Amino acid sequence: MEHDTRKEMEREVAQCRALFEKKTRDYGTSWRILRLPSLTDQIFIKANRIRSIQESGVNRVGDDIRDEFVAMVNYAVMALILNGQTGEGHDELSDVEVAKVVELYDGQMKRILDLMMDKNHDYGEAWRQMRISSMVDLILMKLLRIKQIEDNEGKTLVSEGVEGGYMDIVNYSLFCLVRLTEEENSKS
Repeated sequence: MEHDTRKEMEREVAQCRALFEKKTRDYGTSWRILRLPSLTDQIFIKANRIRSIQESGVNRVGDDIRDEFVAMVNYAVMALILNGQTGEGHDELSDVEVAKVVELYDGQMKRILDLMMDKNHDYGEAWRQMRISSMVDLILMKLLRIKQIEDNEGKTLVSEGVEGGYMDIVNYSLFCLVRLTEEENSKS
């Protein structure tokens, strides 16, 4: 089966973006009050819930794990947006129009997808043979790394820092969304 990876990713991104835009219309940029460690913890909660459901086979809340991957994409993009802001308390996002926030989202997503396509080329689309559970584990590992860097006040000796970690989380989450879509389509 021939894959158009960029197209598949853009389809999943469009769903994530649509939810981000709707929530921005509902809530504004209330998320700007969060510090990066708080966003990291939100992503951790989502990834941990997915792993818990995968391990136990029980979903007592009923929310689809697809929604959790979408949330991780959007929280990580929010973190990248905040990481790129310079104001104390991120006040420069306080009265920003929805269109501007979505433009910031799109800018971050373009960078992320470009990185994904470069890595995807070099790694030969290895993610297509990976289990979703393995990708969730990798997301959790990236989160633990980010948390350690945050605890070290951003200082690193050899690592790429939090930005690369957030970008990888988005890409692994998108890979999982593509795989979930493939599974859903194969059942129909």
